[in-house]
Amino acid sequence: MLRIRLARTGARKKPSYRIVVIERERARDGGFVEILGQYNPRREPVELTVKQDRVNYWLGRGAQPSETVRSLLKRTEQAQG
Repeated sequence: MLRIRLARTGARKKPSYRIVVIERERARDGGFVEILGQYNPRREPVELTVKQDRVNYWLGRGAQPSETVRSLLKRTEQAQG
């Protein structure tokens, strides 16, 4: 089963994240299928970029978003419209 979740990048104590499609059983930073966006909570304002068309594609294919990604996607939908 595929999941849409965060993969940590960045230096120690300076995290940033990629929003990725990955097999559910893989490690947090394991091999992923596709990068769908980026999230940097340390920037002011918070930096969040999402490829919405690709997210919709993977959701249509049955990928399940994690709780954190679900809340981030809601945030982008509210900002867009």
